[in-house]
Amino acid sequence: MPFARLATATTPTCHVGLGLAAVGRPGYINLGRDEDLGDDRSVETLRARTHELLDAAYAQGVRYFDVARSYGRSEEFLATWLNDNPGRNDVVIGSKWGYTYTADWTTDAEQHEVKDHSVQTYDRQRAESAALLGDRLDLYQIHSVTPDSPALTDKELHARLAEAAAQGTTIGFSTSGPAQADAIRAALEVTVDGERLFRTVQSTYNALETSAAPALAEAHDAGLTVIVKEGMANGRLAGPHAPDALKAVAEETSLGCDAVALALVLRQPWAGVVLSGAATTGQLASNLHAAVVDLDDEQLSRLAALVEEPQLYWERRGQLPWH
Repeated sequence: MPFARLATATTPTCHVGLGLAAVGRPGYINLGRDEDLGDDRSVETLRARTHELLDAAYAQGVRYFDVARSYGRSEEFLATWLNDNPGRNDVVIGSKWGYTYTADWTTDAEQHEVKDHSVQTYDRQRAESAALLGDRLDLYQIHSVTPDSPALTDKELHARLAEAAAQGTTIGFSTSGPAQADAIRAALEVTVDGERLFRTVQSTYNALETSAAPALAEAHDAGLTVIVKEGMANGRLAGPHAPDALKAVAEETSLGCDAVALALVLRQPWAGVVLSGAATTGQLASNLHAAVVDLDDEQLSRLAALVEEPQLYWERRGQLPWH
């Protein structure tokens, strides 16, 4: 499976991936985005920014890039970068289906994306992803599975996904919400012809939201690659917005709050890839310092006190405005 190429990567930053949610569309919920992107959010401007980020990430050893059908034009931007750089054939590409982007390149849409895990949506979006990424698509994930998602019980969908797996595409899923652990454990039980369907799981885990950790450890032990998203809690752990305890530890390490926050995730033994959601090359460079952060037991203890109850964390996330 092409996705397995990540297992042989040996650079310090190979366990950090770049997610394009923040730059594939003009509106997103990350804090500080107005300062990061400015007023010009035309398609061409964000394409250029995305390509700049991809160039910088590749030069610094990042080899996993993560997009989704609902991240505006992220697949398109990534596809044009791949076409412009045919020699960079050692990268691993993951995308997601299950949400449809509906904001029409605006920041004030009433609804930015619509969720649908039906077979019909899979067929449509798989064709759309294939049209852009072709055989460069290594991993295709169901976007934001929750315990009540029909994707966990739809046998027709499972058969379609197993067919894609048989043709060489790794199949995975992502999770969101306060019941991530339940969704992960339910997904681990999904089989087709006696074989586990999913080979990767992408979940939210950060200094504030750690509830999925036991289930992610179980997924890792079952042979799945764990990809961690939202390690910066949508900007809540970035310098200007970070809790005092994180700022203090960052000052002690002489690195940024972002590097410490991501280092906290990287040190989890089950974490295979941790995504950076950087919107600027400066943020990306700072994020990548996470690979060299060394935290002692006392610092880890202070950071552990930041954990929020899952319901509260997800309520706060749901209140973040689209910028």
